Amino acid sequence: MTRPCPGPDYNLRPPKIKPPAGACCTQAHVFGPASRFPYSEGRGYTPPDAGIETYLALLDMLGLDRGVIVHGSAHGSDNRASLDGIATAPDRLRGIAVVDPEIADDELEKLDAGGMRGIRLSTMLKGGVGSEQLMPMANRIKDLGWHIVLHVNDSKEIAELEDLLRNLPVPIVIDHLSRVRGGQGVDYVGFQALLRLMRETDHVWGKVSSWYRLSDLGPPYDDMTPFARAMIETRTDRVIWGTNWPHPILWDHPMPNDTDLFDQFMDWAGDDATRQQILVDNPVSLYGFGA
Repeated sequence: MTRPCPGPDYNLRPPKIKPPAGACCTQAHVFGPASRFPYSEGRGYTPPDAGIETYLALLDMLGLDRGVIVHGSAHGSDNRASLDGIATAPDRLRGIAVVDPEIADDELEKLDAGGMRGIRLSTMLKGGVGSEQLMPMANRIKDLGWHIVLHVNDSKEIAELEDLLRNLPVPIVIDHLSRVRGGQGVDYVGFQALLRLMRETDHVWGKVSSWYRLSDLGPPYDDMTPFARAMIETRTDRVIWGTNWPHPILWDHPMPNDTDLFDQFMDWAGDDATRQQILVDNPVSLYGFGA
């Protein structure tokens, strides 16, 4: 039996700094309801139901106009829960799918019509597809204008994959600050590889998200500040941000408060122009909002 996950903190409040119009959370999941969208038998965790209405309420509380549903591996490659969520507010939401490598082209086109704008590959999660599919899947999705989100188990994998990532024919987003840990420091080989790729190419993006589970100090996660600021200073026009709501697989850490996390990001961003770039302009470029 898979281990059940705790639910998110529902004690939310408006953030200290109002985000700009069109701001977007680019990392969240919807789960279930399991009575309609059963969880995959091969999953590595069991989340509580976390439906689209609750996510939209979170966006409203934070003052965010847009969101991206990254399909959760608890549902395997059955994207119906995510597609159903996007259909609830199709002008406001986009998605990232998890697909079987043998998926037919017409099924990819159906996902595109449903608001999906990329696929996620993961070397960490059960029920996902790993980095061995980077080039094959890039070639499958490039005509759709999609991108790949890469979720690794250890930041050093970015260094190991650096040459391949540099030559991909589609944009790629490196999830969760490359999953570098706070105690590893900004000079860690994988994180430096991410900064190089962001600096030297135009198709590699970094996502500031899930730092609460990467911190070795715990709240308020101050050891993660150098990583976020290094990414922002390296290439502001290649950084996106996300809540990672409802924070699955958080068994051994305190559940973060999403308003606290957003306040911390807004402090890291530092000024209105940077916030506009990361929260509005970059997601428009990647996800086609308004198009």
